[in-house]
Amino acid sequence: MQRVVTLKPFSLITPTASIAVDTHGGRAKCLQRLLRLGLPVPDTVALSFETVRRIAAGNLPDMQAVLNACGDRPLVSVRPSSMDPDWGGPRAVLNVGMTEERHAALSGSHGELAATTLYLRFIQSYAVHVARLDPDMFDLPEVPTRAEIERMLRTFREETDEDFPQDPAVQLGEVLRSIARAWEGTTSRLLRQAKGAPADAGLGLVVQEMALGLGPAESGSGVVQFVDGSTGERRVEGRYLRQGQGRDAVLGSPGAARIACDPNGQSLEDLCPDILRQLVEHGHTCRKSLREEMQIEFTIESSRLRILDAVRVARNSRAALRIAVSLANDGIVSPDEAVLRIDPRALTELLHPQVSVDAPRDVVARGIAASPGAATGRIVFSSTAAQASAAGGEACILVRRETAPEDIRGMHAAAGVLTERGGQTSHAAVIARGIGLPCIVGTSGIKIRQRQGSLVLEDGRRFSEGDLITLDGATGEVLAGAVDMVGPTLDDSFKTLLGWADEARDMGIRANADTPAEARVASRFEAQGIGLCRTEHMFYEDDRLTVMREMIFAKSSEDRQATLDQLLPMQRADFVELFEIMQGKPVCIRLFDPPLHEFLPSAREDQRALAESLDLPIAEVTSRVEQLSEFNPMLGMRGVRLGVTVPEIYDMQARAIFEATIAASHSGAPVVPEVMIPLVSARREVEIVKTRIDAVAAAVRVETGENLDYRLGVMVETPRACLRAHEIAAHSAFLSFGTNDLTQMTYGLSRDDAGRFMSDYVNQGVFLEDPFHILDVDGVGELLVLGATRGRQTSPGITLSVCGEHGGNVESIEFCRDAGFDYVSCSPFRVPVARLAAAHLALRRRKVT
Repeated sequence: MQRVVTLKPFSLITPTASIAVDTHGGRAKCLQRLLRLGLPVPDTVALSFETVRRIAAGNLPDMQAVLNACGDRPLVSVRPSSMDPDWGGPRAVLNVGMTEERHAALSGSHGELAATTLYLRFIQSYAVHVARLDPDMFDLPEVPTRAEIERMLRTFREETDEDFPQDPAVQLGEVLRSIARAWEGTTSRLLRQAKGAPADAGLGLVVQEMALGLGPAESGSGVVQFVDGSTGERRVEGRYLRQGQGRDAVLGSPGAARIACDPNGQSLEDLCPDILRQLVEHGHTCRKSLREEMQIEFTIESSRLRILDAVRVARNSRAALRIAVSLANDGIVSPDEAVLRIDPRALTELLHPQVSVDAPRDVVARGIAASPGAATGRIVFSSTAAQASAAGGEACILVRRETAPEDIRGMHAAAGVLTERGGQTSHAAVIARGIGLPCIVGTSGIKIRQRQGSLVLEDGRRFSEGDLITLDGATGEVLAGAVDMVGPTLDDSFKTLLGWADEARDMGIRANADTPAEARVASRFEAQGIGLCRTEHMFYEDDRLTVMREMIFAKSSEDRQATLDQLLPMQRADFVELFEIMQGKPVCIRLFDPPLHEFLPSAREDQRALAESLDLPIAEVTSRVEQLSEFNPMLGMRGVRLGVTVPEIYDMQARAIFEATIAASHSGAPVVPEVMIPLVSARREVEIVKTRIDAVAAAVRVETGENLDYRLGVMVETPRACLRAHEIAAHSAFLSFGTNDLTQMTYGLSRDDAGRFMSDYVNQGVFLEDPFHILDVDGVGELLVLGATRGRQTSPGITLSVCGEHGGNVESIEFCRDAGFDYVSCSPFRVPVARLAAAHLALRRRKVT
């Protein structure tokens, strides 16, 4: 039978009192820890979650007993104490117990000005936050006077038909009831749920003896911390307000002095050097014993220091990383704990420029934040214009209804991409994430008028080509003009933390990289190789595109081969550079995948230009375009189907790979390339392509007199390939699951069109998440597990991986690890996130076991 523990209605916080975060909240527990460390904390009473629930229901504990626990006729403050400080809570109420009698007594001991100030502040706070009266009627005067006290008391009486309470126990009871009921209210519940709190989260309260911060001798209130919350650098900073009270008053007052020496005015160090020395010692004690950087709230009363509270220093992602590494380097936490303290998703902010949090934001449109980072540039509406802008050294934002493969060069030239249509896995989103380009897609409320060269907003505003805009890829907001930016942070702390992560993780992380530039990013982020190199992206350069089109119009196999012979040295040079950049790490090259029609123009004027460049009649060009067009290109003549029916393309690519392997091995580490066949559905497809590739490899060995090794595998993108994985695995060294196409084919849904209705589906609960953004573990995931299991039944040592966009998603990495996959491959800028996420999973599993 489970033991039921009955808690006291309230407990005086002592070093040995029964105080816990899950019964009294984080603030109460922190105050107990401060007491255990010997810090000068005023007497404090903690009320449990259960007590606060009873108070909200109208059942008050003995208020006089609570006051007595805080001293002889004390003034007290009441502060919330939730399990997680990030959940927030009702605001604190200070100076509870201030009455006419206490005003008279304090006038004698602290002076009339101090006593009147305290009384006015309490009347205002009680009237506004407890009695819920109009704040405008209780504005504090610039000069506190007895007449102002009378005015406020009279106003309170007129508004409530009651005298202001003069019994401290009554005051405290009403304050506690007000705070308890506010926490139970709908608004507070929704706000904390938005921050991750459960709907029934409890609230504790702490009632603390006031250290007044007012008086004839040196008195005041302040906050101090010993690390910069923006950079993570260690330094003393904070504010001190003489004759002041409360954290909000300190941080919000223009008259507050700095803590450390300030050339622009007096500081606490000038006024009370001994007090600052004590604070530094307390900060060091907190850091070492609480294993955290803390912000300390303090009060000085007649030159005596009191510590009211300590909270974790607020910090951004870059500061959090530096703080975690610093704590580990100083032996306060272990490297593993430092790794676990950093949310993998937070690394995204460090890899790209970001809009400064202080920057003014003129938001003109909102869309889907498809690729992180921020960029400012002048609007252009075509890839040609983007390339021209880049050639002139001017940053630009490429604005399109949606992007297509022919826009890749323009995307590489642009500083950012904005599209009217699309979703998280649309063409623009996938390419932008791969090259680290800020991108916003599915932007509601904009209309692109390309012929007029303008962008029209819902509110009627119009932006023309050449106008300056800023994209915030973190929020999906489009901003007018240029705004202040914060640069990326890839310092020693970043490298150190990821080094610790690599020591902890037990899963491989590779990068999807199609170009030498992307491979360099992958290498800089210490990817363990390239898990997906999409070779078709290499054919969109001007010189190659022309040759590619000549190949498409070739009338015989001989003519086609002659044209491909022109592409061979270009492909070989690409692969040599990739191999040299990766320095012996594995490079998995996917053979040609897209349908051929993607390389032909669709516009009539572009077809005429192509006819002129190939010296062909326009009718022949349009006829060929029509022949290659397909009702559903995603399911048409692409991938391995091209390799079987137009084998010369794969033959050329295989030769380029093998010749590049030999060349790169001469100048650097030995290379063992991985050749991947896309869109396989049947064993026989693999057999046919493998036979030809093996023949090419044999020919290159004979021609060069060099030995070479390679691994041949399959990109599993169709449901049938998952179902027949046991047959396919017999001819494969690896199976790499392409979850982008596998999701499309499992759902029968185009990822480029899904953005038009996906938000409605998610909002109505049809899908829990966008399956192109978060892996569908129930459907697509089951196919992954089935394919992996059947593949290993045939070939126990076969390498299994995921190389779709899901490979960089934290939740998807967890699924892949649990399913026994060897590695995931993601866009280069998501590699650090994946490395840290994999480390988190390994460390947490170790804790469980």
